[in-house]
Amino acid sequence: MNPAGAGFALLALLRLAVPAFAQDAAAEPDDYRMENYRAPVPATLAGARVLTTAEAEAIWRARQGVFIDVLPRAPKPKELPPGTVWRDKPRHNIPGSIWLPDTGYGKLAAATEDYLRQGLDRATGGNKQVLLVIYCLTDCWMSWNAAKRALSYGYTNVAWYPEGTEGWEFADLPLAESQPEPRAGEEK
Repeated sequence: MNPAGAGFALLALLRLAVPAFAQDAAAEPDDYRMENYRAPVPATLAGARVLTTAEAEAIWRARQGVFIDVLPRAPKPKELPPGTVWRDKPRHNIPGSIWLPDTGYGKLAAATEDYLRQGLDRATGGNKQVLLVIYCLTDCWMSWNAAKRALSYGYTNVAWYPEGTEGWEFADLPLAESQPEPRAGEEK
């Protein structure tokens, strides 16, 4: 098959996949998702804009919003023998993003909720009208939960990007290595 024919075949396949994805979308719940965070997500989030990759890219290129990554961070195992070197798994996210890990669970500990509130406040300079683009991975309820929580904090310009870094990477857009925002008592 010639390259043009392969391109058309790929386009046709993608057009078939989009309706299939839409049919698999979960219903929007009234409250936070509490388990099975890597599962089909709703197509909507009441009170928020839902972004495609093209829309997220346009916002990113225009620098019109603050991008918030909520992917969880693997904890250092407690049972490591003394002297064992621990290296965190690198996180590559949308360049310029603020990584607030572990803030997308359905129920947050008080310290984690404070971390999210303070992180959003720093990211927006305290302006609750600043556009927040909240994401994680494709089919990850963490970003849906975090965006819903931002709305509950009074943020009025919340966008949820459900395709996350996987959709971004699939579109051949740049990713950058990231470090989480420090928590209270941690150094940057």
